[in-house]
Amino acid sequence: MTTKLSQLLKIKYPIIQAPMFLVSNTAMVIEAMKGGIGGCIPALNYRTLEELRAALKELKAAKVEGGAFGFNLIVNKSNLKYKGQLEVICEEGCDFIITSLGSPEETIKQAHKVGIKVFCDVVDLKFAQKVEHLGADAIIAVNNEAGGHRGSKNPKELIKDLVSNCKIPVISAGGVGCKADIEKMLSYGASGVSVGSPFIASVEANVTDEYKQACVDYGAKDIVVTERISGTPCTVINTPYVQKIGTKQTWLETILNKNKKLKKWVKMIRFSIGMKATQNAATKVTYKTVWVAGPSIEHTNAILPTKDIIKNLTE
Repeated sequence: MTTKLSQLLKIKYPIIQAPMFLVSNTAMVIEAMKGGIGGCIPALNYRTLEELRAALKELKAAKVEGGAFGFNLIVNKSNLKYKGQLEVICEEGCDFIITSLGSPEETIKQAHKVGIKVFCDVVDLKFAQKVEHLGADAIIAVNNEAGGHRGSKNPKELIKDLVSNCKIPVISAGGVGCKADIEKMLSYGASGVSVGSPFIASVEANVTDEYKQACVDYGAKDIVVTERISGTPCTVINTPYVQKIGTKQTWLETILNKNKKLKKWVKMIRFSIGMKATQNAATKVTYKTVWVAGPSIEHTNAILPTKDIIKNLTE
């Protein structure tokens, strides 16, 4: 399993444990590193910069040969903490940063000064070429089988398109739940994979047992796309509550979104409401179960330690 990604991060297997809002934590990433892969946490999982700094220090102290760790940054204007988060990450240091939802130009510039690699989420060739031009070290190709906010192209189409037209490594995100899935993505030309949903049902994830068990009980056929979390299509498990509230925007949101002046504020309000609902469902028992996951939970058959999930993906 030696690829450009494993060489770039000096990891045993070309796998990144994907950053997941509210799910990812240092315990998961430490186990990921021990298992020979890279682990990543959304910076937004930490309410303060002091908490983020403490996590960086903990992961640096736990770093082992064959493993790597990084953080995910939302780099658009909606993330008011972005500049402070980037500064702290660059001060403390890590192996890589994954950027999402905006221009990575400043992140690439600052991270490269201190030797941090930058990988950028993309959903199409146009943006992939933009981030390559800006100096990105690799592309995270988010396909239509990814959990959470996903792309529109299937894995094969997207990977082949990017590999044919870009010179930097392509890391496939979405649709990986077992070793055969990884081999398939590599056969399309990917240099590695980003795997998220299978790790939700890990012992180390600090979400509710109900959320973890849902990833065991439900499968690919139970994943639906909803606009009710962030205003942008997002994949969730089709629980009775999701069925009850529906997956489309309300009639009022639909009307307001047609107003150019109000659209931005409507999206911000919907994002805030949706994230709160997601947080409640992930961290405490509630009938309002909005559980984010991708179709790769099809291969999740039990709640397991992270090390065993990695074994299932590599052996």
